[in-house]
Amino acid sequence: MSTIRWTEDHSRRSARWHSENHSPLPRRVVVADDRMRADHACRHAADGTALLWRGDFHNARQLLQAMGRRLDRRPPRPGSTPSESFDLHRRSRAHRAGILGKVLVLLEDDYTIALRRAPDVRLACQEAYGPPQGPVIVSLRELLGVIGARQWRVKGVDVPALDARIHPHYGVFSPVRGEYVDLVAHTPLPSTIEHRSVTTTAFDLGTGTGVLAAVLARRGVERVVATDISPRALACAKENIHRLALSGRIDVKGPCLFPEGRADLIVCNPPWLPARPTGPVEQGVYDPDSTMLNGFLTQLTAHLRPGGEGWLVLSDLAEHLGLRTRRQLLAAIHEAGLRVTDRVDTKPGHPRAQNTTDPLHAARSAEITSLWRLTSATWPPRASRHDPCAGAVRSALRRGPGSC
Repeated sequence: MSTIRWTEDHSRRSARWHSENHSPLPRRVVVADDRMRADHACRHAADGTALLWRGDFHNARQLLQAMGRRLDRRPPRPGSTPSESFDLHRRSRAHRAGILGKVLVLLEDDYTIALRRAPDVRLACQEAYGPPQGPVIVSLRELLGVIGARQWRVKGVDVPALDARIHPHYGVFSPVRGEYVDLVAHTPLPSTIEHRSVTTTAFDLGTGTGVLAAVLARRGVERVVATDISPRALACAKENIHRLALSGRIDVKGPCLFPEGRADLIVCNPPWLPARPTGPVEQGVYDPDSTMLNGFLTQLTAHLRPGGEGWLVLSDLAEHLGLRTRRQLLAAIHEAGLRVTDRVDTKPGHPRAQNTTDPLHAARSAEITSLWRLTSATWPPRASRHDPCAGAVRSALRRGPGSC
């Protein structure tokens, strides 16, 4: 743990520094209160000076909002290519996050905040950070994310495919985009699952909240093994599966990608964009160098039972952004000794796809989410020999966004 130091009331003080996105220690820390104006705060932050807030908590939130509005007055310029636009957008968001992350708050020994009108954040911080270990300083922006995650954890996210709610934990990707869940919920199961005399088994790789594992169990797969590399995700999945009364059907294992053994069906919904995440929540969106995607493809055959299928759930947003080509994806599938037997497509219905002010609107509006059905190239194909990559859009897409 790093230690952050500052002067207050003519005394030198210190506390542990914690940052979920691994932001470095600020070069300098000054005490700020309700007299601090947003323009001055932005200038301090741009110079590398952090502001330890000692005023009213609600005023600190208003200051953060005012700083955000000032930063948003100069949106990133569009690039000459989709990939350049994406890079400029990411740099702009990182700069914005760095400036706003300079407003700090001190959490006391038990995670209380000694500020006027401060909320009780003790339980939210324990769920996100673990048991308290003395005073700690965090950015107000991160703390607001912790508070919001606690609210999502209590409220849950409605999942129509389960007729139930899934409760995400802090740092675990929430299933708010339902199209990938619907694809797994409605795509016909492999015929081997219907005709096996032994217990049917499925793997859900990168399970996150456990939502896809629960969908597979509800569809009749007798045994599901859910894995993840994140301890937070493993704890989250176990809690959701217990809440859904599916603990007898689903085993949560990890941290790992593949569990031991073989399965009739292996489902993987990897992060869709080959870029580096800047924090724990972004790990559900960004996959550096397509590490998880390639790991799934190269190890799939070794973990499939004869006649089994791998389901790769993947958006083509990376293709529209110039981060990966369809040719590269197909080459990776071929080199892994796999065959595409079918592809089911659907159009996302999330609000960002309709937001014309989004600098990445052109790519988002063209996005398609697909479920690729993969088998070992050495296994006799049971599907027709059409080219699944030549525009096979199933009835799900014809019925409209969100259906499958």
